[in-house]
Amino acid sequence: MDICAPLLQIISAEKYFGKNHALREVNLSISKGDALVLIGGSGSGKTLLLKCIMGLVPLDGGLINFEGCDISALRTGGRSKFLDNFGMTFQKSGLFDSIPVWQNVAFKFLQDGALSRNHAKALAVEKLGAVGLEATTADLFPAELSGGMQKRVGLARAIANNPNILFLDEPTAGLDPIMTNVINELILEIADSLGATIISITSDMSSLPVISRRVAMMHEGQMIWEGLTSDVEECGNPYVDQFVHSRAEGPIEMAVRAF
Repeated sequence: MDICAPLLQIISAEKYFGKNHALREVNLSISKGDALVLIGGSGSGKTLLLKCIMGLVPLDGGLINFEGCDISALRTGGRSKFLDNFGMTFQKSGLFDSIPVWQNVAFKFLQDGALSRNHAKALAVEKLGAVGLEATTADLFPAELSGGMQKRVGLARAIANNPNILFLDEPTAGLDPIMTNVINELILEIADSLGATIISITSDMSSLPVISRRVAMMHEGQMIWEGLTSDVEECGNPYVDQFVHSRAEGPIEMAVRAF
């Protein structure tokens, strides 16, 4: 697969929330067909960066280009078309508890009226099948599902519009090792079938070599290392070394509240 052509470019991205300098001169280039994983501690700016890429949070400086177009310059119609390129899963599945599974999967199409309810349900059942769930799952409510099944439903919703780019925010968080492997295999199958570019956030280092070609690490709003997944173990960056080996000692200092 060709991963040479630039698809997304983040150029000197800056974001402030009051006095909090949340993104600091972040630069990153993502090519079509790439499989990139963002790592870093909680609050380092990973999820914020994804939100900025999607235009959900505006930058205070810098640029984000998609296929050479500055996304901040997009108007309403162009922004809607731009967002059609993306699918996203959330840390805690992000399902709506008050509606059945099929409506969660087809939520976008029901909201914009693009499909009738019958066609939307048929689409949802198709996408549920793509993530290994039976058609009967469609009429259940999220609370009736296990954590692993909820993750699959979230993945089915993310691929409902056959996106070019998948954002996966902690896709295996809270899952046991067996289900983690199942979800990772699904991610690979879906990426292959859609030809999608994958940008993931994970704290599960066992998943890193499975779902990524490249890794980028953020710390305190900065991009401090970027390279091939195969180079992570011996990259020589002390922040990366501490994070991937889960070491308590190192340059990353975690705030611990005293009781």
